[in-house]
Amino acid sequence: MKLLSFKYKGKTRFGPKVKKEEAVWDVLLIAETFGEKDFPSTIVEGIASGMEFVEKVRKLAEQARASENPEQFKYAFKDIEWLAPIPRTPKNILCVGKNYADHAAEMGSDAPPEKLMIFTKSPTAIAADGQELPIHSEVTENLDYEGELAVVIGKKGSKIPKQLSYDHVFGYTIANDVTARDVQYAHKQFFLGKSLDGSCPMGPYIVTKDEIPDAHQLSVVTKVNDEVRQNGHTSDMIFKIDELIAEVSKYVTLEPGDVIMTGTPAGVGKGMNPPVFLKKGDTVKISIEGIGTLVNRFV
Repeated sequence: MKLLSFKYKGKTRFGPKVKKEEAVWDVLLIAETFGEKDFPSTIVEGIASGMEFVEKVRKLAEQARASENPEQFKYAFKDIEWLAPIPRTPKNILCVGKNYADHAAEMGSDAPPEKLMIFTKSPTAIAADGQELPIHSEVTENLDYEGELAVVIGKKGSKIPKQLSYDHVFGYTIANDVTARDVQYAHKQFFLGKSLDGSCPMGPYIVTKDEIPDAHQLSVVTKVNDEVRQNGHTSDMIFKIDELIAEVSKYVTLEPGDVIMTGTPAGVGKGMNPPVFLKKGDTVKISIEGIGTLVNRFV
């Protein structure tokens, strides 16, 4: 199932993509109409119920489709304001640095990291598919892109055994780890350079894990103005998703709605010779197999 968050007539809603249509079901309206009790009011609340939530959403969509007037329960994509699928994470977005050997090399590392490198982005950096993003020329001249597969946590856990890690995954989305490289290096810490407003666009959907049986068999392609810059594959991750969840949860309790960005393959602007950073008017498109394409223009 592809789930999205959106605004319609000023109200924040969520629901599944309508099959074979560029439209979304408003499951909150459907639940209210058909008297579904105790239905989650936010997508994060729903995610906490895992696949039980997915099944409820599926049944509600089927009820709407079979009703006398199904059109009242769905909105065309052109009529909604897209939000990030998780409009606000419970805490900072967790990010993995240098998790692809080719990216580690282009960033100047002599060898891939032997231990997990974790940093965070502020939840205020979250932006949506299609949203125009600031170039932040007042604080950076070196704004860069990083296309990544992001894992959405669905079940709370601490010190999660590796073999149980996927029990805590709800689904997957696409993220762009937009980075001010000069700020990143000037501060000797990643947080400010990674947390500028709009520097974490995500979307367009969360795809539930039942539709992606192996998240390490997905292509990751990033284009800047239709020029292919990154052409990677999730099979090349150094630390796999189960390792990431097990290791991170040794130190940080994971909660429903938390997002783990799994690292980026080679091809970022900083890695080019000479480096090529984003400029006003550039459009970045990140496509991941089975999920879709995340598109943002910088202004």
